[in-house]
Amino acid sequence: MTVSLPFRQVDVFSHLPLLGNPVAVVHDADGVSSEQMAAFARWTNLSETTFLLAPTTPEADYRLRIFTPTGELPFAGHPTLGSAHAWLEAGGVPRGDDLVQECGAGLVTVRRGERLAFRAPPLVRSGPVDDADLATIVAALGIADDDVVDAAWIDNGPGWTGVLLRSAEAVLACRPGVGFGGLKAGVVGPYPEGTDGHDGCAVEVRAFYDGFEDPVTGSLNAGIAQWLGGRVLPSSYVASQGTVLQRRGRVHVTGGGGEVWVGGDTSTTITGTVGLGD
Repeated sequence: MTVSLPFRQVDVFSHLPLLGNPVAVVHDADGVSSEQMAAFARWTNLSETTFLLAPTTPEADYRLRIFTPTGELPFAGHPTLGSAHAWLEAGGVPRGDDLVQECGAGLVTVRRGERLAFRAPPLVRSGPVDDADLATIVAALGIADDDVVDAAWIDNGPGWTGVLLRSAEAVLACRPGVGFGGLKAGVVGPYPEGTDGHDGCAVEVRAFYDGFEDPVTGSLNAGIAQWLGGRVLPSSYVASQGTVLQRRGRVHVTGGGGEVWVGGDTSTTITGTVGLGD
């Protein structure tokens, strides 16, 4: 049996059309099986596809399941913001001033203001990257060992490692291969201090895993801020991501180190219905 459900595709992290990162959002998905969700995510072939469901706890406004083409994630950033946008646009009314999303990582608060912003969930893995994993990442990025200033696990669900390079220019120069060995590498480098950077951005960020570069990545930027914010980077700043992919992602970070908020502009590009069946 095929069911027809409301659908939105939302562009996240850019105020300009078609220059952010899209997420497919299916509404009213309580009757959709996990297998149907996974099949639709494979079909969209976007970095993430999400499904809005009724919450299972009174603290939450809605529940969210997040799928990549290869599996389910407990949390991801741009799907959180895009799905919150879709839920509000469809008439959702939060219980309080903020939205509360239930997902595999627990409860995530989404703040409304000039733009939507989520409170970064705690890291589930932190600390140094071991030598073997770092060697794999360095080789896959096509850089030298001494290009790396620092590296750490900054995993808040999707599995990110963070790699700090000397400059934004070095980040943009990376020409990665496909040999990441299942690791996910987030690369960050600062624009020169005392300049306006790249359109006012403090850093350039890129997100890699085997055979893929993600255009703009909220979870990664959250982890970077928890790792470097208020120490190597300012407590609040704007990150640029997607430049090499001809996107213009802008990730607005506030907090740094402690309670980090990650925000971005959101806009709906496609509305309609989707038929999901066995």
